[in-house]
Amino acid sequence: MSTAQTNQPGQTGRRRRLRPARRPAAFPYSLLVLAAIIIVWELAARWGGISRIILPRPTAILGDLVSHRRLFLIQALRTLFEIAVGFAASMAVAIPLAIVLSISRLLDRTLYPLIVGFQTVPVVSVAPILLAWFGFGLLPKVIVVVMISFFPIMVNTYAGMKAISEQIENLARSMGATRLQLLWHFQLPGALPAMFAGMKVAITLSVIGAIVAEFVGSDSGLGYEIMVAGSDLDLAHQFAAVAILTGLGLGLFSLMVWAERLCLPWHVSMRPSRKF
Repeated sequence: MSTAQTNQPGQTGRRRRLRPARRPAAFPYSLLVLAAIIIVWELAARWGGISRIILPRPTAILGDLVSHRRLFLIQALRTLFEIAVGFAASMAVAIPLAIVLSISRLLDRTLYPLIVGFQTVPVVSVAPILLAWFGFGLLPKVIVVVMISFFPIMVNTYAGMKAISEQIENLARSMGATRLQLLWHFQLPGALPAMFAGMKVAITLSVIGAIVAEFVGSDSGLGYEIMVAGSDLDLAHQFAAVAILTGLGLGLFSLMVWAERLCLPWHVSMRPSRKF
């Protein structure tokens, strides 16, 4: 068949029609629900006879947020720094530990029950002890963030490392793969989806850990702003700080989702779902 016959307009059109079309963007129904809640909230607070000490109006919260934007920016950056350092330390400890526990049966039986038992200790009860030991600096806040975000990363990574199928392991060994090659080429790639699942949970818990640490003892951060506003019965300022914390948590979670899509484009969870 000649080139002219191959590039006929009809065949070119058929080729173009076979290309998959882009999916339309999902409609943000959650934003509609949020907007409806805010409108009902505003109407109830304005004409429902509810005191501003009990429930401030969303417009008042927005006004406080705008008028104290520089203060909120500084405090949010301090809280974000605590979260970032604590979360990075959690990954640096949890991921290697999970790998070691998945490899060594002796360490698995020895350390895993201790880690689970350590996780049952309430972080709020430990925070004052850390404050007495290390003072009001950055270190006790980072330790609290590590304590609250370490476990999801470690457990999910450990489960992903142990989830390698026996058939794949036998196939790799039959082809002469060493223990290190099996770990690097099979176990770690297979554990990445579970690892990212743990990190997405841990990044939101890191925000809670930082605020708990600031509640216990701090002179800066969004947790400190919430405590000071609470002592002054300034609920609009409190709600504004909580709104920033919510946005901070959503932003960090979205960052982890973006990193997951960047690192795992091949995984089944990244494929577009078919819904009826």
